[in-house]
Amino acid sequence: MVSAYGGAGMILMNKPAEGFTTFADAHVLPASHVSYAAGSKIAAYIKSTPRPTATITFRGTVMGSSPAPSVAFFSSRGPNKASPGILKPDITGPGMNILAAWAPSEMHPEFADDVSLPFFMESGTSMSTPHLSGIAAIIKSLHPSWSPAAIKSAIMTSSGTADHAGVPIKDEQYRRASFYSMGAGYVNPSRAVDPGLVYDLGAGEYIAYLCGLGIGDDGVKEITGRRVACAKLKAITEAELNYPSLVVKLLSHPITVRRTVTNVGKANSVYKAVVDMPRAVSVVVRPPVLRFARANEKQSFTVTVRWNGPPAVAGAEGNLKWVSSEHVVRSPIVIPPAKAAA
Repeated sequence: MVSAYGGAGMILMNKPAEGFTTFADAHVLPASHVSYAAGSKIAAYIKSTPRPTATITFRGTVMGSSPAPSVAFFSSRGPNKASPGILKPDITGPGMNILAAWAPSEMHPEFADDVSLPFFMESGTSMSTPHLSGIAAIIKSLHPSWSPAAIKSAIMTSSGTADHAGVPIKDEQYRRASFYSMGAGYVNPSRAVDPGLVYDLGAGEYIAYLCGLGIGDDGVKEITGRRVACAKLKAITEAELNYPSLVVKLLSHPITVRRTVTNVGKANSVYKAVVDMPRAVSVVVRPPVLRFARANEKQSFTVTVRWNGPPAVAGAEGNLKWVSSEHVVRSPIVIPPAKAAA
């Protein structure tokens, strides 16, 4: 459209909600996609002079730009309305401006005229999903006996919450990203293949959890593809599911949750509990030390969470880390905002 009306170039400005997320799209004329903040300054300049001018200069590939990684505006946020007691999303992976081989005439008819493009930039879930799937496949190839839950645990507990500059990952507004924005953190494949400990689950535990959601036998069958009589099972709550993250709906009374970890590292390993939470929250882990004598040994622990004073309306976030000489196994702890917890 811009080219059709004689435009020499284009400045594409974000909407306020899109913040600093910009796309490396292929345009039909010189173009620059800018953040809402930068676009606002450009618009103010245009209004300030009768003859505004602009230059678009291509500087080539810029390495080490910051902040990166960050959470894009279109990335799905939690909490999960169907099951708010389980942290969602689980993990963040590479999904923004991914450069890859391209076959537009076969895969994207809308780009059939751009047959000269051997590579293209794409963004979205369709990019992050294959990255995470590939990482899961690598873990499965190295550990064929691991369950899907163990693989998910390895990916989540080995993830990072700092960007390339060593500061907390930001969202599209360059605010500190919450666990409801990025999940447990940004995937780290090299650490995920050797997580030290995993939080494992079987199909039976998932079925007990689904029954605990109160969706009925038909609802459980719709998900599992099998007939289930919830009345004959011992249903469990969301907090009782042996998940790699903890969502604690904390009001005025303390809450205790139980977790079990499996040693998938060295036979003789010792892990100490390290808690990172705001001062307003007290977290007690029992036992505070886990000693493993063999591989695949399981040990359980409890986590008791309480407010040190009046409950904070905004909730709180932090981490439980099991630390050994070789591994850091990190689980997010999320206390939802007071309205959500109630």
